[in-house]
Amino acid sequence: MKERALLLQKQLFQLEETEGGFDRFTRSYKTFGVQRQPDDSLFFTEWAPAAEALFLTGDFNEWNKFSHPYTKKEFGKWELVLPPKHDGTPAVDHKTKLKVVVHTKKGDRLYRISPWAKYVTREEKAVVYDWVHWDPPQPYTPIHPRPKKPTSLRIYEAHVGIASSEANVASYANFTINVLPRIKELGYNCIQLMAIMEHAYYASFGYQVTSYFAASSRFGTPEELKQLIDAAHSMGIVVLLDVVHSHASKNTEDGLNCFDGSDSCFFHSPPRGEHSLWGSRLFNYGSWEVLRFLLSNLRWWMEEYCFDGFRFDGVTSMLYHHHGIGSGFSGDYSEYFGLQVDEDSLVYLMLANHILHTLYPDCITVAEDVSGMPALCRGVEEGGLGFDYRLAMAIPDKWIQILKELKDEDWDIGDIIHTLTNRRYGEKCIAYAESHDQALVGDKSLAFWLMDKEMYTNMSSQIPMTAIIDRGMQLHKMIRLLTHGLGGEGYLNFIGNEFGHPEWLDFPREGNNQSYHYARRQFNLLDTDQLRYYQLYAFDRDMNRAEEEYGWLAAPPAFVSAKHEEDKVIVFDRGHVVFIFNFHPSKSFQDYRVAVEAPGKYKIKLDSDEDQYGGHGRLDHNTEFYTEPRPFNGRPNSMQVILQRPSFVVSDVLRNVSIHTK
Repeated sequence: MKERALLLQKQLFQLEETEGGFDRFTRSYKTFGVQRQPDDSLFFTEWAPAAEALFLTGDFNEWNKFSHPYTKKEFGKWELVLPPKHDGTPAVDHKTKLKVVVHTKKGDRLYRISPWAKYVTREEKAVVYDWVHWDPPQPYTPIHPRPKKPTSLRIYEAHVGIASSEANVASYANFTINVLPRIKELGYNCIQLMAIMEHAYYASFGYQVTSYFAASSRFGTPEELKQLIDAAHSMGIVVLLDVVHSHASKNTEDGLNCFDGSDSCFFHSPPRGEHSLWGSRLFNYGSWEVLRFLLSNLRWWMEEYCFDGFRFDGVTSMLYHHHGIGSGFSGDYSEYFGLQVDEDSLVYLMLANHILHTLYPDCITVAEDVSGMPALCRGVEEGGLGFDYRLAMAIPDKWIQILKELKDEDWDIGDIIHTLTNRRYGEKCIAYAESHDQALVGDKSLAFWLMDKEMYTNMSSQIPMTAIIDRGMQLHKMIRLLTHGLGGEGYLNFIGNEFGHPEWLDFPREGNNQSYHYARRQFNLLDTDQLRYYQLYAFDRDMNRAEEEYGWLAAPPAFVSAKHEEDKVIVFDRGHVVFIFNFHPSKSFQDYRVAVEAPGKYKIKLDSDEDQYGGHGRLDHNTEFYTEPRPFNGRPNSMQVILQRPSFVVSDVLRNVSIHTK
């Protein structure tokens, strides 16, 4: 750990010596690409170390390939200045097309998009994206300040393009008008936006990035994305960008690949520079100019768009030379500190977190790491990587495994509790019951595993629930609340899953005749109280509101006082709240004793069996529960509660009660 901290200090020292510090270094988006000067001349800078010559072409010079050559500078950089037109306006008009013409040492002529391009679009039937000069005469200026970092992080993971019931690509404007109010009502205080960095292939879910500084034009303009984020801020909601610095699309004409004609430039040369499973290119984090590009990219999204932080995708792939391929990660510390660790990428992540948290104290960073790297969420001064949170990726896998493999009566309560609590003390986790991957075609969401085809026919609240719908509704709520209360220091939900979205997610592609039918979220199902989807939605809302009131996510880890295998009962307390779950498929319990820490009077705060949530309304919420000074299950006090069995189904309906201090 000390060695890692020293590696970071060495890199910071080099930045200070050669670039004047990381602040200046990470503002390179103000010097690279195209920059308008005070006199309205345009200054172009590119890094293309293997190129023989560079030219600029576009609408401004009627696509002349040789009239505007760049001048070669040291360290592989190229520069070009375009003076203003005779009327004093910039030589390149707003929203006109450009290309960099790269002449290679082999004599090839390549047409490229600047890696620093701020906006790229594609004509309706075209295959390749175009670089469009973005310099609006009246750029959008944010009105609202960034909210403070939430104490309890409740994340709504969303994809702008699917955020509509219409069978098309939804827009930033639609999200701002129609989706933000729902997220606010649901009680989420953070949005994690996927697929914002431009990607040529829509079905890649945004994970094959082609233009790193360009917000995806398929959803609208950069100004409309800025309006979206500003509107979220006005609601007190912070916005994270799903940033993909773990790999890049292998596209050449509209991506970074072979930008200067070489097989390296931003990447390692093959085979090290290729991901064998993802079919993508891997960055050379030891390259000075790659560090400039990626760190400036983070700064760009923070400064230009006012994002509040990042969810770093594919951290496991970055951390190891083997990229996690074929590695089970037993937890042995030799797996995390051997030669298999890529020190260059490790230092890059430490550097990124150090810079972000120094410049923006309220910045939030989340790591997607399946390996369990120790100190991932500890400070860089300790030799940690500096992330605020890691995704608790074992939790959704466990829930899916249980639903696929086990009958209700065979659930292993101890195994569930172990999975939900198995995290390093002092390193914060984001818990989630299901991931966006499980919504994709070929897999099933939790709602689909629980209710399957009956979701299409039996979700009307005007008819009695079938056994399958009843079981599915109750388990859907209980799984989410248990994960919310016990699984981490933050909680995440993928768009639509809060109301048990009835269909999978499948982007238009050749295999489905380019259909948008499944590339959408059917929020219209919530617009009537005659469908039970709204009951799941209401429970998700009130679960978040209860957390807002009691703050269990920000509290120390829970104390689990009961994990009874025979009774299928779970009891734990956290943040002055007592959680009681009865997962038994058939048994009720009268005068069931539960352990509590604080003495006093307890009342029901959240009850998944309420009518409004699709339950059966068996508990009297006016009932008060008084503790006795009777030690029980490791707590100094205890009380007796009722865990009632549903009256008309023997094996398929499950109950939960959550009881809070008054």
